[in-house]
This record gives sequence, structure tokens and C-alpha cells, in this order.
Amino acid sequence: MGENEQLYVKEAFDTNWVAPLGPNVNGFEASIKSYLNNEVHVAALSSGTAAIHLGLVLLGVSDGDEVICQSFTFSASANPICYLGARPIFVDSEKDTWNISPDLLKMAIEDRIAKGKKPKAIIAVHLYGMPYKVNEVKQIGEQYGIPVLEDSAEALGSTYGGIKCGSFGDIGILSFNGNKIITTSGGGALVAKNKKHKENAVFLATQARDNAPHYQHSAIGYNYRMSNVLAGIGRGQMEVLDDRVGARRANFEYYKQNLGHISEIEFLEEMPGMYSNRWLTCILTPSVQIRENIRHQLLEVDIESRPLWKPMHLQPVFEECAKYVDGTSEDLFERGLCLPSGSNLETADLDRVIEVILKIMTK
Repeated sequence: MGENEQLYVKEAFDTNWVAPLGPNVNGFEASIKSYLNNEVHVAALSSGTAAIHLGLVLLGVSDGDEVICQSFTFSASANPICYLGARPIFVDSEKDTWNISPDLLKMAIEDRIAKGKKPKAIIAVHLYGMPYKVNEVKQIGEQYGIPVLEDSAEALGSTYGGIKCGSFGDIGILSFNGNKIITTSGGGALVAKNKKHKENAVFLATQARDNAPHYQHSAIGYNYRMSNVLAGIGRGQMEVLDDRVGARRANFEYYKQNLGHISEIEFLEEMPGMYSNRWLTCILTPSVQIRENIRHQLLEVDIESRPLWKPMHLQPVFEECAKYVDGTSEDLFERGLCLPSGSNLETADLDRVIEVILKIMTK
């Protein structure tokens, strides 16, 4: 937490604005809009997952459709596809950014079209804060007339070509879950280039109540709006976002400075024009055995680490879904480890992690 969150929350209580609307909601949306790009429109919601769900609804996804989704991601990127009765089609990553492979994306689209089922949308993810290849993915989407939903849940503060992530897709989404770079404890946002999309998102997120003196509904709605209390936390968090990004990037640089000389340890580097918020610092080890040795040795001294995301095409719940893969994400999952990366970590904390890894890797 920064210094002003409690002031905004107190204001919500003092004015009795605790419902899912109010000055903090409006102010939070305005601060996100200003930070990203004043030409976008923002709807504050209850979670990033809710934002993906509504984003797919706005893009016209419905029962029986297919949606292409990056396989190397958290399940919240894919689950909303199934909420709508649609079917995820998983595409593997490329090695430069660990994000969706433009080559495999194009192959998947052409194959689905050949099979008589043109995908309705593409979900591309900025994984661990590293931007995906925005220009390539956008060009492919435009070539085949398929909109892109930009999952920027992990990438607030990252940029591509100097432009903030979250503002590239036909629809963009953000997450303010408790583990994100800034948090509202739980929350998210939908980012739209089209003001009508924002208005429709708010309409659907507030139970799709028609404009009538009585309760009337002509569409299925959801209870997805953010509360004025949580939005107050978000307003205070936005004021320290740049500091949080700086702290996360400093973590990455310190790890790299102290572990980069070990040839068996790999770090994900930024490509030209990309700027990562370094939400999490991740390393690649030589093998799953060494990765697990490091993880267990860290746990022995009460330090939590975690393997990289298990690809969606390997998840039991999605085992019957079509996939276009080349082994990249499976290799990253087997060898990759997320290191402690909190914005409040001190040098002594980082040194404890480094000491364990050095002891293992220099044997």
C-alpha cells in the first residue's frame, strides 16, 4: 500500500458511497484512462476474469464459436471462453518473449478456416509483464478479420514501442488481484477504444437493467462492477504505480547481476522497443530436476518460488481442445521458475534467494 489509499477509502465511508458506483469508481477509471492513453475508455470491474468474459461478449463470442488463446498463461485467460459455450483453440509460444507465436497463430487460423470454423477472437497475453509481439499479432488479426483481446493482466506499466500495454487490442483487460503490481485486493478493468463498448460493458456488468422505472431486462447481465471502496484503494495505488514498476525492475536487475554469470541460468531479455514491468522475475534452469532442487531448497528456508505457468493444452480440463504447439511452452514450464519479486523486497531478501541458487549451481 502507498500513503493515500486509506484517504480515498475513508472518503467512501464518510460519504456513505460503498455501492458498486460512486466518485472513487469514476476517479479510478479516469486515472487508468490517463495513464494508458486518454483516447481509450475504461470500465472498472470485479476482476480481470470478468473483464475477459465481458470482452468476449462484446466481441460477439457465443455458444459453439472457437476462440484462439495463448496456451502459456493462467487459466483465467481461457476459462471465460467456456463460460460462453465457446471452445478454446490453444496456440504455443515463441522463445523471444514466451508469448503467443505469430507463426503458429497464422497456422492455426488457416487450419481452422480450412476446417470450416473461422475463430471469433484471439486472446494474446503479455506474460509476466513482457509484451507480446503486438505488431505481428495485430497484423494477423487484421489480415483474417479476427479481433484481438489483449490480456494485460500482468503488464500494467509495460510498454511496446513507447505505448502502454492494455491499449493495443480491440478490447484490453487489466487485473488488480492481490498478487498484481498494484492491487484493489480483487478487481480488474476493461479497456476499450470504442466508447460504446465501455458503455455496454458497464450495462452488462450491472445486471443489464433496461432504462425503465421498474426492473426490466432484455439481456442477460452480470454482477461485475467494482465497488466504490475497492476503487478507492485503486486510486491510491495508481499514484505509486511507477514506483512499483521501478522496484520490480530493480529486483530483476539485481538477480541478473548476481546470477547472470552462471551460464546454465537464463533470463528473459527485452526485445528492442519492449519495456517490461518485470511483474515477476523468472529464470530458466538446465532441467526440471535442477528447477525442483532449487524450489525445494528455497522452501527449506521458508522462501516460496513457483514453476512457470503450466500450459493450458496440458491441463486436464482442456485436454480435448485443439492445439497448435511446437514444445516451446512445455520446455519453459519444465525448466522455468518464478522467483520472489515483491515490490517491498529488500536487498537482504534477494540475497537469501541468490545464496540458495548459487550454492546449487556452483556445486
